[in-house]
Amino acid sequence: MSLPKSPTIDLSKYIETRIFGARPHIRQRRIPVALIAHSARSQAWDVTELAYQFTLSEAEVLAALLYYEQHEAEIEAQEAAYQAELDEAYRLHGSQN
Repeated sequence: MSLPKSPTIDLSKYIETRIFGARPHIRQRRIPVALIAHSARSQAWDVTELAYQFTLSEAEVLAALLYYEQHEAEIEAQEAAYQAELDEAYRLHGSQN
């Protein structure tokens, strides 16, 4: 006996991946999905607090958390590459003060 497949939820209403360096983010807001997920974990913020802190709807927050859960390895690889780029730029150019 096989279990019915869970429905696939189309998150494209909330999540964009084509711009912003292909990093998944909230559509029209450019708030990275990784930032929301990491804040949920590190700050122990619930959906309501995340929505408040990032001025998002609860639906946007839930979409980001679900998207992160479904694509965690890919997102973490993108975030590591992005951080490496930032580190290299800082190493090359340092503080401009």
